[in-house]
Amino acid sequence: MPHCTSERKNLVILHPNWRIKRHLYDMNKAISSILRFARDWTLPISMISGALAYFAWVNIPGHEAYNDIVNQSIAWIQPIFIFAMLFVSFCKVKITDFTLKWWHLWLLIFQVGIFTLLAIAATLITNYDAEVVVQSAMLCMICPTATAAAVVTSRLGGNQATLVSYTIMINLAAAIAVPVVVPIVHTEAHMQFWPALWAILVKVFPLLICPLFFASLVRNFLPRLHALILRAKDLAFYLWAFSLALAIGVSAKSLMHTTVSIWCQVGIAVASLLACLAQFGFGKYVGTKEGERISAGQACGQKNTVFAIWLGYTFMDPVTALAGGFYSIWHNVINSYQLYKKRKKG
Repeated sequence: MPHCTSERKNLVILHPNWRIKRHLYDMNKAISSILRFARDWTLPISMISGALAYFAWVNIPGHEAYNDIVNQSIAWIQPIFIFAMLFVSFCKVKITDFTLKWWHLWLLIFQVGIFTLLAIAATLITNYDAEVVVQSAMLCMICPTATAAAVVTSRLGGNQATLVSYTIMINLAAAIAVPVVVPIVHTEAHMQFWPALWAILVKVFPLLICPLFFASLVRNFLPRLHALILRAKDLAFYLWAFSLALAIGVSAKSLMHTTVSIWCQVGIAVASLLACLAQFGFGKYVGTKEGERISAGQACGQKNTVFAIWLGYTFMDPVTALAGGFYSIWHNVINSYQLYKKRKKG
């Protein structure tokens, strides 16, 4: 009898339906593991995907004929995704939540002050490569907070509202400081204050203020849509991940097409890395005193690198635009590490 029972069990296990169910279970488990890995390592995957996409594109025979179309497509796709990402993020924030903090003032003094000191130092340098490196550091210091910083701050458990408040302040500060300070170091700029101020405001504020305005409308007049958006809690993060892949692809292009010496590139890379570490560190230090270490760190360290590249091309030595590409890599590596630490803590 025991022998017969054992045989029946083996027949049940070997039955085709059971094998199919077992295969489906194993497949679902594998898919779940892949999705969990992709969710946990979204930023590194986005960065690698963006770089690989660029190198894959340039190795396609005859791609040159379509470069203009691709560049134009990226130029309008990226703002759309940033707008959507900010809109979703701002739906979670009330206008009344925007408050002023002391760390706002300290970060403004730090960023504008170091930017001005570096400009003075650049006027004393006669070596071209060294001057470009210092100008690159200037660019990294005055570059405003990334609009996507609100998404990462939320993911890390910080205060989105105070970060958005600082984002508006530093954009205004940069719009004023750049036309005043840059002509000191870059005499060929020939910029006038008001046209330069207007150019910067037009470049930045529509993408920052419009999502906030429409999010407020949805919150007040379309409560069902607002509730639906709030349920998609990770939507803004994944929109940002796609935007990040595009930004890294653009950065890879700028790095591969530069004609400056390798030592100048290394100098710009090191300067942007030091500026990144200094700003994250100072922001976290100042923010700790008010219980907003995460928000202040992201506000000071995470930059709008697409704007930095434009700022370099438009108002400074065009070579300095490389700093935006390098900084994009550094601050996203730091963000990936911070998210990893957050995930490990649970």
